[in-house]
Amino acid sequence: SLMKPLLLSAWIPPAPALLNILAIPEEPAQGENVTLLVRGLPGELVAYNWYRGTSLSQAHLILSYIISIADETPGPAYTGREAVRPDGSLDIRDVVPEDSGSYILQTLNQRFETDVAYGHLLVYEILSPPLLLANGTKLVERRDAIHLLCSTPSMADIRWFFNGEPLPIGSRLGLTPDNRVLVRHNVRREEAGSYQCEVWNPVSVSRSDPVNLTVYYGPDRVTIVQESAFRTGCTVEAEFNASLILWCVTRSCPDPEYTWSLNGRPHDSTTSSLSINRMTKDKEGTYTCIAKNPMTELSGSASVLVKMSVATSATTIVPIPSKPTEGKDVILSVQGYPKDLLVYAWYRGTASEPNRLLSQLPSGNWIAGPAHTGREIGFANCSLLIQKLNLTDTGRYTLKTVTLQGKTETLDVQLQVSMGRNNILSLN
Repeated sequence: SLMKPLLLSAWIPPAPALLNILAIPEEPAQGENVTLLVRGLPGELVAYNWYRGTSLSQAHLILSYIISIADETPGPAYTGREAVRPDGSLDIRDVVPEDSGSYILQTLNQRFETDVAYGHLLVYEILSPPLLLANGTKLVERRDAIHLLCSTPSMADIRWFFNGEPLPIGSRLGLTPDNRVLVRHNVRREEAGSYQCEVWNPVSVSRSDPVNLTVYYGPDRVTIVQESAFRTGCTVEAEFNASLILWCVTRSCPDPEYTWSLNGRPHDSTTSSLSINRMTKDKEGTYTCIAKNPMTELSGSASVLVKMSVATSATTIVPIPSKPTEGKDVILSVQGYPKDLLVYAWYRGTASEPNRLLSQLPSGNWIAGPAHTGREIGFANCSLLIQKLNLTDTGRYTLKTVTLQGKTETLDVQLQVSMGRNNILSLN
């Protein structure tokens, strides 16, 4: 006969659940209620014992709990805020940071066998603002050091802020390992601003009042710039009887104190600007500005040579002959024209394009303008020839010159054309 297979089965009891403790909530804040929740309790238990600490010591006993009669017996570590639930969990009211640490649950079954479970509780304090202390708030660049202390009794983590933003990575190099002290040697002007420190933990954050640091620096690279004048290198040229302003420019904190001198003699200006009114020969010379920072005790200076522009002030226009008559020619002779001339133009009236008679280009050739009548000729020395005058040629003529350096000047002359002799006789 065929043998039928014999199926054997066996019942395997489930593995006992592991006894463990979980804090609810996991990250409690100071003042909250916490439950140390017990999971994996076996059956047939008689009593629970809760301990604070890492050892089963009578001195660390919080509560003993007899299950059958729901009776609690306080131990030496009982604070009045603890209570045991029937399921073995431990409730703690109004927790404080001192409640943080290890907890042990000890169980006793009907066979008088014991088991233990370990749990941990970390209570986060509600943080108070730290106090930010500075060795000084008025510092001199590249001489003084920043030294800031974030003072707090808390052991919470510390973060730093500069002008409301997280401290730049480069500045973090000056932090001590515990982040409580910031030191920066040879302070730079870029480090001036508002500093704050902040303490934080998972349930609370608090920031200090700002400490504002001022960094004094300069003066840097003192220079003199000018208005209403022409400059070549370190020389400033001003037209005769013109006015100009010299400005002493620098970067400095605080603003520097200014002193001026002319040819080594003190000048009465004590601000960043010096005005020269109605330029004359006696106002020529070397003007020097000295800028001194009273906080850094550093100073800097700059000088320019100011002289009167002789070529410009001497330029004149003279009609030849001085009393031109109709039918004749006249030359508007230019005396003292700029030697570094680039281009010039003559206008009949004001210096506007519709009034342009002619222009001379850098090549030396001249070209006619919109107002050219065919009777005007230009010369290299800027002079203008007008042929066969008539009475309507009477009026204003304007010369405009441009130098190689881009300096523009306009000069005008009034031409009066008299009636010719023949016309006068015919009228008679």
